[in-house]
Amino acid sequence: MTTRLFDPRSLRWKVAALVALACCAVAAVIGVLVHRAADRSGERAGRDLAAAQVAAAQKEFSLTGNRPAFADLRTAADLPAPLAQSVADLRTPGAYALWYDVKAPNWYWLWAAAPVGDDRVIVVRTDMSAQVRSLQLLDRSMVKAALAALLVVVPVAALVAERMNRRLRRGSRTARRIADGDLDARIGRQGRARDEITEISVAVDAMAAALQARLAAEKRFTADVAHELRTPLMGLVTAAGLLPEDDEAAGLVRTQVLALRVLVEDLLEVSRLDAGAERARVDEVPLGELVAHAAEQAGGDTRLRLEAPALVPTDPRRVERIVTNLVANAHRHGAPPVEVTVTGTRITVRDHGPGFPDDLLADGPQRFRTGAAERGRGHGLGLTIAVGHAAVLGAALTFANAPDGGALATLVLPRPPVPPHPQDS
Repeated sequence: MTTRLFDPRSLRWKVAALVALACCAVAAVIGVLVHRAADRSGERAGRDLAAAQVAAAQKEFSLTGNRPAFADLRTAADLPAPLAQSVADLRTPGAYALWYDVKAPNWYWLWAAAPVGDDRVIVVRTDMSAQVRSLQLLDRSMVKAALAALLVVVPVAALVAERMNRRLRRGSRTARRIADGDLDARIGRQGRARDEITEISVAVDAMAAALQARLAAEKRFTADVAHELRTPLMGLVTAAGLLPEDDEAAGLVRTQVLALRVLVEDLLEVSRLDAGAERARVDEVPLGELVAHAAEQAGGDTRLRLEAPALVPTDPRRVERIVTNLVANAHRHGAPPVEVTVTGTRITVRDHGPGFPDDLLADGPQRFRTGAAERGRGHGLGLTIAVGHAAVLGAALTFANAPDGGALATLVLPRPPVPPHPQDS
């Protein structure tokens, strides 16, 4: 939870970063505008003061012939070069020249000079350091205010985004549950928000409901078809049994009727598993003997290896059905040798054929799909039934391809609880 909270890829922090960036941009624009306005205002005030002082000094000098205390009397050669050039360019009587002398960080003087005749110039200097320091203080105050605003705005933005984040996480969890087979899962409407997340939630719930209804209809159809076929099929089986034994056509009919009977029985079994009505009947059985009998029932040449098989409480009929289907599938779609190994509560069935197709490894067994063409023909119901019985048992059934080739199916039965030691009670 802590890792998710501070994950920079989280939408929460992306929203907070976007808000912080927007705040910084607004603060920067406002700061520049305020800085320039304050700078122009201070410089204008300094120029007005310097102009007023030099005009007063020029007037007093023309009346009394003496310079005032706040002014200085110099020759053009004694002036700084930029100011001397500005004075030389004056053509209007009574005009004055201004020059801003800046030598950062501590030298800020505004010069005002006016000629008073005989190559003499009346000069007034105004110290602008206070105005510059005031402007720097204003800049620092704006930066501090922006940082203080970020300290408030970013957590608030993260908290506001967290509510939206929780809704999205709830939606993603529900979608994963639906993908894993829980078609009753729904996101639901939270609060009164009518935004895009609500629209997505409603759409996902509607999709799940439609998918659930469609799958339920397909399951009912499969079960109904299988039940409807069972009665005429039993008549076919009976009729096929009355056909002559030595007739080749009769033998073909009996074979096809038997295949059809197996298919219908498999469909009925799938429909019962889909309905969730199956319950395990647990007995304590020796797993080695049970697997040996199941492998023999499956037919074909199967190599059986027992490595300390356990005595486990389980439903023997379902375990036998699973192993029989796995071994039969290995003989039908794989290549010899087919090996069955029992180790403790683990059962592995392996062949040496082309292996399971990629879509089966990715999505699990699908009814009426056998995968790649090289796997041979079939209805895809054997592995589907095996997965259904494993779920009823609470066992783990996985499919993989062996590193050196061949399909590998592994069934792990749940271990019985270990009884407490007498000394522990």
